[in-house]
Amino acid sequence: MSKIKKTIVLNKKEGETPLEALNTFRLKNREYENVPMTYAGRLDPLASGLLLILTGKEVKKKEKYLTLSKEYEFEILFGFQTDTYDILGKVIKKLRNDFVFKKDDLRKRIENGIQYFIGEYNQKYPKYSSKTVKGVPLFVYARSGKEVDIPSKKVLIKQIEFKSIKKISKKVLISNIEKRIKKVKGDFRQKEILAVWKRVLRNNKQKAFYVAKLRINASGGTYVRVIANELGEKIGIPLIAFSIKRTRIGKWCKIEK
Repeated sequence: MSKIKKTIVLNKKEGETPLEALNTFRLKNREYENVPMTYAGRLDPLASGLLLILTGKEVKKKEKYLTLSKEYEFEILFGFQTDTYDILGKVIKKLRNDFVFKKDDLRKRIENGIQYFIGEYNQKYPKYSSKTVKGVPLFVYARSGKEVDIPSKKVLIKQIEFKSIKKISKKVLISNIEKRIKKVKGDFRQKEILAVWKRVLRNNKQKAFYVAKLRINASGGTYVRVIANELGEKIGIPLIAFSIKRTRIGKWCKIEK
């Protein structure tokens, strides 16, 4: 029998939930079949990258692991805001069709805007998240339309940097969003959300859209998609997290499985 590891670093694929990634690992590694396991720090369904798994007695130390700093590479899409702050959400705001994007202007706005986030600040949880209020996940309140006070937590942004910016065609964007949303299993309003995206994009006169890539080093519990949404508010252009990949958790920066 193989030796049971206290910690395991998995590669959570885009479209998977953390629990699906954990269960897939357990099925492939039968020695862990009856071993207590949990993940320390979740990733949204459309986020990918490092997922830290704790086993055996280490499960009881989960809170310690949740405080570890994390690094992400993420992309932001210009011109749209959704209720989830990423592509797996309904478009609730968009720029007018005749808005002219200028690459250099967007880059400068991003480089200036990200400076606001350096240091500590109180970040509100996204309303579509598993954070509970009075024992009920926030996403349940959001789906029902019931108003609730959204809690916040103090997070620390150690570093955030602009990496690059590119343009993608409308056709490629529609195809990209459709393909990725269809990867997600379970009830995340996929059919409804995809229908909204297709309608919004087909009615948009823009032939291409800009996507920028950034890197961030932040304290545990930081929501990157909230950073994307708030950055959009700071620069005056709706933004969403287009893709998110976790590349480091504390000392861990390599996939083990």
